[in-house]
Amino acid sequence: MVDNGSPGTFIPPSVDPVQILAGESYAYYTPCPAAITSRAKALRDGVETTPCVLGIDEAGRGPVLGPMVYGAFYLPMDFHHSLLSEKHSFDDSKVLTPAVRANLMRLLNTPGEDLFESCGYAIKALSARDIGSGMMRSGTAVYNLNAQAMDATIEIVRGVVEDCGVEVQEVYIDTIGNPATYQSKLERIFPTLKITVAKKADSLYPCVSAASVAAKVTRDVALEVLYESVLRAQQSAEISVEGWGSGYPSDSKCVGWLRRNMDPVFGWGNECRFSWGTAKEMLELKGGVRVDWPADEEEGAGQLSEFLLASGPGKGSSRGGLGEWYGRRQIEVL
Repeated sequence: MVDNGSPGTFIPPSVDPVQILAGESYAYYTPCPAAITSRAKALRDGVETTPCVLGIDEAGRGPVLGPMVYGAFYLPMDFHHSLLSEKHSFDDSKVLTPAVRANLMRLLNTPGEDLFESCGYAIKALSARDIGSGMMRSGTAVYNLNAQAMDATIEIVRGVVEDCGVEVQEVYIDTIGNPATYQSKLERIFPTLKITVAKKADSLYPCVSAASVAAKVTRDVALEVLYESVLRAQQSAEISVEGWGSGYPSDSKCVGWLRRNMDPVFGWGNECRFSWGTAKEMLELKGGVRVDWPADEEEGAGQLSEFLLASGPGKGSSRGGLGEWYGRRQIEVL
């Protein structure tokens, strides 16, 4: 089993099994809650918008398995501390138990509950496939993890502020890298927002704590979805089934699972970040089959590397291209 809690885990609407199993990155936004007057509603009804605070945090930056999930959490500024820290005791998701996190996420998605009526959230799930294909681009085309994380942050802030029309005035973000550099870049992109980027923001600001819970629960359930898919495939092929642990390279259970389940040509499925050193080392040094692609000598013919890059995230649809089978493996039942 995946080490993320007890059976019967609450599945939030931010988990999209179809997208997850297809290896796709995706975004999810809750409807604007009743307690918040959006710009569209304010214009329609001739009333003032609701000043809001928004926090951002991520889950799953380090694992070799599963997506990295960015969460944004917003609510009226007047409720920031009273609702989140005083009443519901939100904290950094890492110090909360899986049961507590799941219950908070359940309340956040249950109509009639104060968290549902007053708070909204958004997530951006970056799939293992897209993380790996971005990081494995050649030369100056490399799309490193910090750049992917920054773009995810920008996307969900823009989605909440511009697309959902929420009157966000203050933003608090748990940092990646240097806080000042990160904050300066975001301030140039969102000049009307008061932005604070800080280390350990998830334990300092309740809205960031709440964002960390939304991101963590979404990632854990997404990992469960991936694991259950692999489990069913192994069971149908009568392959010995063993858990993959936490998904972190430091977890011997995870490393053991990767080693036992590595296809010598295709490696693993959409659940694995091929760009991680753990996976690359196994493929290159511990049994991976080297495939040499013949050079195409026709004048003007594109190289395979160009086709690979053209199929990556941000390069248009991968339908019909190499991105359609990347990281996929089928188990034949004899």
